[in-house]
Amino acid sequence: MQISTFFVPLADDGRAQDDLNSFLRGRRVLKVGEAFAGNGWAFCVEWLEEGAYVRDGRQSQRRVDYREVLEPAVFERFAKLRERRKAIAAEDGVPPYMVMTDAQMAEAAKPERLTAEVLKAIEGFGEARLKKYGERIMA
Repeated sequence: MQISTFFVPLADDGRAQDDLNSFLRGRRVLKVGEAFAGNGWAFCVEWLEEGAYVRDGRQSQRRVDYREVLEPAVFERFAKLRERRKAIAAEDGVPPYMVMTDAQMAEAAKPERLTAEVLKAIEGFGEARLKKYGERIMA
């Protein structure tokens, strides 16, 4: 999160307002605070850097668009894994990320054939997940 301040004098000829408005249009603004400062208005703008977003009050990185970062054949396997993950999550009554995260699915989709060894090699996909979900993911 970034903070920028602006001052717009009461006798502004429009330039200070234009600067503020231009800045606001070009940013992902979280909050604008204002206070009267005797001879004008002071503004404090909280904004996000490019590629960031706020979730649960914390700044995080923007989600990855796997269609853009994976090759077409790999993305096709990724999409099939996503459908399987959704079905497994619905069966077990858990959120999809508990079965497998998007990053884990992207790794699992890279080889043409998904095996238990491939799943074991994925960071965060341990023995317990393999035992619980492995067969259904590979089906």
